[in-house]
Amino acid sequence: MPSKLLFVCLGNICRSPSAENIMNLLVRENGLEGEIVCDSAGTGSWHVGSPPNPPMAAAAFKKLGIQLEGAARQFQPSDFEAFDLILAMDHENYANILCLAPQGKYDHKVKLMCDYCRKYPDRDVPDPYYGGAEGFDYVIDLLMDSCGGLLEELKA
Repeated sequence: MPSKLLFVCLGNICRSPSAENIMNLLVRENGLEGEIVCDSAGTGSWHVGSPPNPPMAAAAFKKLGIQLEGAARQFQPSDFEAFDLILAMDHENYANILCLAPQGKYDHKVKLMCDYCRKYPDRDVPDPYYGGAEGFDYVIDLLMDSCGGLLEELKA
């Protein structure tokens, strides 16, 4: 049975689809297809059905040579049962996810993405939506670090 990971941010067009696609890249590079399955969602519904944000996609292609795939969807309470690990991009997303859970029932499944950083000291993946190109580049670097750390933990 594969490990099922859900990456969650606010709108599901920048950070969480980037994390999903970066993790899929690392899964392929490590020959773990079928062992780790990734998806992403947003706590908000504004962008449901939209593709990843173009500047975010450009940063992922420039830095990693990958195309960001997927369409935004909203986090659902059923995701608590469907996924083994739910990875929030920041403390606000974390709190919003846990608000949808029956008291304490799924707390063990919800983690902060930056808990898996090895190199960066950040506690949150910053939202690059309103920033410049360097913000998108930084998010890609931060997610490469944290996805790498997450993969190491899953393999161990």
